[in-house]
Amino acid sequence: MAASDSDSDADAAAASLLPAPIHLLPPDALHNVLLRLPLRDAVVCRPVSRLFHETLSHNFLALLPSLRLLLLRHPRPDGGGCLHAFDPDRRYWLRLPFSAFLPNQSFSPVASSPSLLYLWLESPSPSLPSLPSSSSSTASTAHPPKSLAVCNPFAGTYSFLPPLGSAWARHGTVLAGPGGVVLVLTELAALSYTPSGSGKWMKHPLSLPSKPRSPILASGAAAVFALCDVGTPWRSQWKLFSCPLSMLTGGWAPVERSAWGDVFEILKRPRLLAGAGGRRVLMIGGLRSSFAIDAPCSTVLILRLDLATMEWDEAGRMPPNMYRCFTGLCEAAAQGNAMPTAVAGGNNKVKVFGGDGKVWFAGKRVRGKLAMWEEDELGNSGGKWDWVDGVPGYSDGVYRGFVFDGGFTAMP
Repeated sequence: MAASDSDSDADAAAASLLPAPIHLLPPDALHNVLLRLPLRDAVVCRPVSRLFHETLSHNFLALLPSLRLLLLRHPRPDGGGCLHAFDPDRRYWLRLPFSAFLPNQSFSPVASSPSLLYLWLESPSPSLPSLPSSSSSTASTAHPPKSLAVCNPFAGTYSFLPPLGSAWARHGTVLAGPGGVVLVLTELAALSYTPSGSGKWMKHPLSLPSKPRSPILASGAAAVFALCDVGTPWRSQWKLFSCPLSMLTGGWAPVERSAWGDVFEILKRPRLLAGAGGRRVLMIGGLRSSFAIDAPCSTVLILRLDLATMEWDEAGRMPPNMYRCFTGLCEAAAQGNAMPTAVAGGNNKVKVFGGDGKVWFAGKRVRGKLAMWEEDELGNSGGKWDWVDGVPGYSDGVYRGFVFDGGFTAMP
C-alpha cells in the first residue's frame, strides 16, 4: 500500500512538470486561438504565464477589435484612482484602475481618441512652466496647477503634453481626434496640438459671437462644430457654427440653410454630439411644448444632420414612460404625491453625453441608472432605447461621461 502511494505521488509530481496542452500548440495555432478572444479577456490573460505575456504583445493586441465603452467621469477629481466604464455590447460594467501607472490619484478625464484617453492631471512639480495662458492672473492655491496628459489605460502608459496655463484647465473644453490631434477651446481662443507638428501648442483666436456650446470634433468631416447663442439676454437663439481643422484661424462660419426653418427653435438647451462614423451631427434637447420662454418640455428629441446632404431629420424621441422618470412623475406617482413643482415649471434638466452614435441620459431624479439610445444606421426606426441599470458608485452627483474606444492601436 505504501509503495502504491509512493508511485501515485511520483506520477502526480511528474504530471505537474509537464507543460499545459496549450503550450504544445504551434505558434500559428496559438495565435489563431488568441485572436478569437475579446480584447478585455486577452488583456486579463497576459499575466497568466510567460508564454501569454510574450504572445499577447502590444502589436498582437492591436489586431483585436477595440472595446467601445462609456467612460463615466467621477464628480470629484480625487475619485480613488479608478473610473467605471460600461460595455454596451456585453452589458457589463468595468472598473479601470489608474493608480498603478499615474503619478497621483487626482485626475479628471475629459476626452478620448482611438485607444487614447486625455485627462487633466496635477502637475508633477510646481516649477512646471505655463504656456500659453488665457489669463494673466496667477493660479491660487485653491486651483493647483494641472497638466494635460494622454494615456492608454489598458497598456498602463502615459505622457504629458506641453504645459498650459491654469485657466485652460479650469475653463477649456478638450477635443481629441485621430493622429493625436488635440484642441482646447475657451470663449475667446483655441489651442491646437499635433504630435507630428512643431510639438508646441498653436493659439487661434475665435471669431464667434458667443461662447461655443458643446463643441464636437466630427472626425469624418475633419471639422469642429459648436452651437452659439446669438439671441438676447431674455431669450436664447441658437445657431450652428463649424470650422475645418485645417483653418482654425479665421475659418469659423455659420452653418445654415433657408430650408431648415426653425429647427433650432424647437429644442430647449440643445447639445451636440458626434453621430456614427463622424459624418453626422446629433443635436439633442428638450422638445418644447410651445414657443413660450418658460414652456415645459414634453420629451427629449434627437435631431440628426447628415454632413453629406446637409439635411436634418428626426433620429429619435425619448419614449413618454422613460421621460416621465426624469421629470419626477414616476417617483411622485409611486409615493402618491402631486406633480413636482419643477415639472410644472418646465425645468427638467437631463444630462446628455456620449458620441459616435450612442447617447446616454442622466438626471437627478433617476438614481442608479441611465437611459441609453443607439443610432439606427438606416434611419427609419427612431433608434433603440433602453435602460442601463446598476450604475456603480458616484451616488453623490449626476452622471457624466463620454465614449472611449479602448485598444492598443495608439500609445502615448
